Amino acid sequence: MPSRPMNPGGASPVRRRALLGTAVLVVLVALVGLAAYLTRDGRSPSKAPAVHTSSPTAHSTASTAPRTHPRALAVPAKTHDPIVFGKAAAAALWSYDTRAYSRTELRTALRGWLTAEGKYADRTSVDEVVPSPVLWREMAANRQFATAKVHEGHFPDSFTRALQADPGAITQAYIYAVTVSGKQSIAWTGSHDGGAESRTATLAVQCRPHKPCALVGVMPSVAP
Repeated sequence: MPSRPMNPGGASPVRRRALLGTAVLVVLVALVGLAAYLTRDGRSPSKAPAVHTSSPTAHSTASTAPRTHPRALAVPAKTHDPIVFGKAAAAALWSYDTRAYSRTELRTALRGWLTAEGKYADRTSVDEVVPSPVLWREMAANRQFATAKVHEGHFPDSFTRALQADPGAITQAYIYAVTVSGKQSIAWTGSHDGGAESRTATLAVQCRPHKPCALVGVMPSVAP
């Protein structure tokens, strides 16, 4: 399931989260669970995209996946709007296609959404949304894929209140909290309508002036 935490630049996971906390805690402190997210060494896995596998009966009665063309890996959105970027990032995190690419390729592509500033980028929180190698193999055997439709994105109330109380606090790291809601639809070999479930996540998004936005990480709790 979650992969071993990455350690860019030799910094420990605790130190990286402490650095992130120093830069943005003033703005994000009101978000539920953020302090623990930034400081504890071993986080609980964030909820991964819903995964289904077809039953043996379904697999034996159909040999092709639903008639949907394989989807390419999502490319990071080029925008300076944190909400627009957050919605695009959530859609990428909630989508996969075992017919078109490998698990490693998906993980690499999702990491490409992360900020290049290593002291802020939380690879672990992104890796945790990728199905485990064993599960991916089962999904690939059934040619499973998922698509996402984003309904809405907004700044959480707690983030907005904190920003209003200290507008200058964000100018150090320019990291915004964005809560996104939508629906993930899943299909696989032998499925007819597949399955779907509502999804909501709060993302940390960095949007420095004169630079396109980038993903910082996925929050462990949803901030309304």
